[in-house]
Amino acid sequence: MLHPSAPNSLSIAPLSAEFTDRSTETAYHAYHRERTRVQLASTLLFCSLYFLGFFATDLAALGMVADAALLLGARLLVAVTAGSCAWLAWRSPLSTGAAWRAATVAEAVALACFMFIAFHRPGEFHWHAMSLGVMLLVIYLYIPNRFAHALGIAAAATAGFLALTLAHADMGFADLLTMGMLLALVNTFGALAARRYHIVAREEYRAQRVLQHAAERDYLSGCYNRRYLHERLMGAGSHQAGPVAVILCDIDNFKQVNDTHGHAAGDAVLLQLSKLLQAVAREGHDSVVRYGGEEFLLVLPATGLDAAVHLAEWLRARFGATPIDTGAEGTSVFATASFGVASGADASLAILIDAADKLMYAAKRNGRDRVEALALHAHGMAAAA
Repeated sequence: MLHPSAPNSLSIAPLSAEFTDRSTETAYHAYHRERTRVQLASTLLFCSLYFLGFFATDLAALGMVADAALLLGARLLVAVTAGSCAWLAWRSPLSTGAAWRAATVAEAVALACFMFIAFHRPGEFHWHAMSLGVMLLVIYLYIPNRFAHALGIAAAATAGFLALTLAHADMGFADLLTMGMLLALVNTFGALAARRYHIVAREEYRAQRVLQHAAERDYLSGCYNRRYLHERLMGAGSHQAGPVAVILCDIDNFKQVNDTHGHAAGDAVLLQLSKLLQAVAREGHDSVVRYGGEEFLLVLPATGLDAAVHLAEWLRARFGATPIDTGAEGTSVFATASFGVASGADASLAILIDAADKLMYAAKRNGRDRVEALALHAHGMAAAA
């Protein structure tokens, strides 16, 4: 989950048109994997059929000769290669790298065969230039690939075609110059359009992530909120296999902190505890939730009671021993918290949280700054204290 307080993870490099943070770029491609799969399969299939269909122009230009059979073979090679890549993309959700490789292989084979066809039809290089322009736009805008890959493939194809034209086309200097300028124009505007497309798609993804963050996170602490808890962790299809532990903690005498030192100091205390909880949470595994005003919930999948109690004791000791800067001319305060820990392999998350809530209040009654724990069977029956 992206955090707006980490702007570098959401920034987009202007040249590569990708997120500067590789994990964010990876998450972006994972989010669009299905769309990429469909677009790659449909575009490659469409291109292979058209490339094969243009054999009619070979027959019209050359007639039924041996060269026409060679060109048919080249076109069949393109159709088989692109069609196979399209089939792979359609049949299975390719990884991002595999999709790029499929796109690059199909493009490279198509362009190589296109050069082969142009070599065998040397009197029509002006038409070949037009065809290449269309192919370049397809590479830039329609076949999913990295912007850098598309740019490199298009530039290499353009340079190769111009070299082939100089070597084999019977064209005057004016025609050659015009062809070169037109292909440069196609590449320039194709690259600009592709770069803009990549950036806009990532800007849309970034906006969605920021909005999702705002909907699921507490503004002050950055922890998940109760909406996330109920919709994601406790919603339909969210059952956790194996043991689950929850730690519910509440800052002791928090109203006194606010009354004595001010609400800014209270916010600093909240932030200190939330940062401590988020520091021990396993990325992509555990969840830290701001459960109430000064209450925080730590959900620990695949964690037994002993490990959860050990972690709660460490959190309790570390939080109580850490001076908290209030921001008021170097003034610092100390605070403590009470912890309730519940664990069970069969009990629902709602039952575990309810048990941890009762245990936390028991810790308050028993003197505060302590940990109370309990393991549960199914249906919330106590197993061991």
